[in-house]
Amino acid sequence: MNAYEEIAADNGIQDAGKRKRNVLEVAGLSTAYRNRSVLRDVSFAVPEGELVAIVGPNGAGKSTLIKSVLGLTPTLGGEARAFGETIDAARRRIGYVPQRESVDWDFPTHALDVVMMGRYGRLGWFRRPGRKERALALECLRGVGMEAFAERQISELSGGQQQRVFLARALAQDADLYFMDEPFAGVDAATEKAIVQLLRKLRADGKTVIVVHHDLATVPEYFDSVLLLNVTVQAFGPTAKAFTEENLHRTYGGRIGFAGAGAAAAASERRADPAPRQDAVHTFQGGARP
Repeated sequence: MNAYEEIAADNGIQDAGKRKRNVLEVAGLSTAYRNRSVLRDVSFAVPEGELVAIVGPNGAGKSTLIKSVLGLTPTLGGEARAFGETIDAARRRIGYVPQRESVDWDFPTHALDVVMMGRYGRLGWFRRPGRKERALALECLRGVGMEAFAERQISELSGGQQQRVFLARALAQDADLYFMDEPFAGVDAATEKAIVQLLRKLRADGKTVIVVHHDLATVPEYFDSVLLLNVTVQAFGPTAKAFTEENLHRTYGGRIGFAGAGAAAAASERRADPAPRQDAVHTFQGGARP
């Protein structure tokens, strides 16, 4: 039994099935902010070629988990390894799309330049991108429907367009493992469709993508596996097994309603709190019942 299957079994998920080799293994990861636990003893492993959602209430530590794994925020203990190596050793094989709000979009640069930044890890900072890198960057923009905006200032683009440019930059990295922090947040329907198509293409190419996601309604449709997080791992495994009413109750602490087609998607959390939430009410379409 590999690490992924052991964690699935610990969460009451049986018959997880035969899994491919793990590309990411996290063991005992913990971090705190102002003496309050943000993550506590987080352990899980992700096999190659899967789309994985990280879901949980505000303040559950979802974004912190990604940043801690990538070494972007300090931790109290634990470790993360990718492809059997330290994160630093595997850095060139890892792509990262941060939250759009965390980026200074007023920085004077064109969309094409932003995408070419994704090549610096391969080129090194002192080698200038050439025609090959420019052609690749344009191809990545084409892949997200943004080639026509290549010479547009990034600050002039809409929020959804900016998000597509960041996704194109991740594509330009040519990574094997991607972390995306709420790529669907605040985008229009066309951009959401483009993101879903991109995720599926990456999976078809054998890539692994881990996404912080806020819309519970789309988890069963978009993702192969789901990690339910509220400071600690509440459940983790294949979506059909782990995304249950019982596990959602454990994660969100409030009333979870399974509604039919046309019902409202997950209600917005009202407050950010590192401690486990107990007051949220969430309604969503679909999902697996225990």
